[in-house]
This record gives sequence, structure tokens and C-alpha cells, in this order.
Amino acid sequence: MKRLIRYFLKGLLIFVPAALTIFAIVWVFSTLDSLLQPLLDSLLKIPIPGLGFVITIVGITVIGFLASNFVGRKIFELIEKVFTKVPLIKLFYSAIKDMIEAFAGEKKKFDKPVIAGISKDSAAKIVGFITRDSLENLGLEDYVAVYMPQSYNFAGNVLLFPKDAVQPLDIDSSDAMAFIVSGGVSGPSRR
Repeated sequence: MKRLIRYFLKGLLIFVPAALTIFAIVWVFSTLDSLLQPLLDSLLKIPIPGLGFVITIVGITVIGFLASNFVGRKIFELIEKVFTKVPLIKLFYSAIKDMIEAFAGEKKKFDKPVIAGISKDSAAKIVGFITRDSLENLGLEDYVAVYMPQSYNFAGNVLLFPKDAVQPLDIDSSDAMAFIVSGGVSGPSRR
């Protein structure tokens, strides 16, 4: 019975964030479509399916533009303060923001691809990204944190390795990520 409960909870951890994300995207697109379609029908007399998608992309770009200037940045900092004060929203917002910043922010976290040995005696190696050079706060002075994305999945694990067990890879971070996420199928190959 405990195993079934563990499976259920693990499935819940995977299903709920994915389902909520998909639901939010579909909801935004369809809501914008339903709000704008009657207006466009009356103005142009032509239905334009998918307008919600276009408006969403333009809207996100405009938000990025506004956040790039002083006044807009201050407004978005205020909005962020509100999101980080509400208990349940804070958890959800912070996790999503951290993940997006790790991939696309100004301070990308996945910019140090490495290869690490699973153990000193093993020839098996794993590819990942150093996300923290120092783990002194955990009492592990000679260790680094290595994030290893999972293949065909938007998940991963963080493993702690001794610094001497980790070697930098001389490849672009995006190539390393493509290699990992594709299960080793994608990425440059030597001939």
C-alpha cells in the first residue's frame, strides 16, 4: 500500500505542474481568442483563428520591453514583491521564475557543462551542469553541485561531487543540453 501511495505522490508531482502549465497556456490563448474574435469579426468581417497566440507572444515581448526601462522595472519589482509575499503563490512563482532564469535569464545557471564520474572505480560518466561552485554552506568545502537534466523530460537531479571528480566539457551549453535531453541522440558528432 505504501508503494502505491508513493507512486501516486510521485505521479502527482509530475502531473500537476505539467497540467497546470498546459492549462494556463491554453486558457490564455483561448481567452484572448474569445475576447478578440468578436471585435475583429465586427471590424474586419474575417475570422482570424489563433489570434490569441499572436497577441500572447506580442504581449510577452511588450512586457519584456517595459521591464527593460527604469519605470517598467520598478512596476514589475512591485508586482514581484506581491507574488513573493503570498504563501502558496510564492512557492509556485519562485520555482517557475528560478527555472526560467536558469535557462534564459541574464545569469544563466546552465553555462558550465561538465562530465563527472559516478565513482572512482567506475568507467561510467554522466553529463551535467555545475550550478554551484561552493557548498561550504552545507559543510562540503571540496564539493560542487551538478544538475543533470533527464532525457525526454523536464526534470533532473542535483548530485554533489568532489571537485576533482568533475571535468569541464569544451562544448557549448546548448549542445550539452540537447545531448542530455535527447538521450544522447542530438548534438554534434565527430566523424
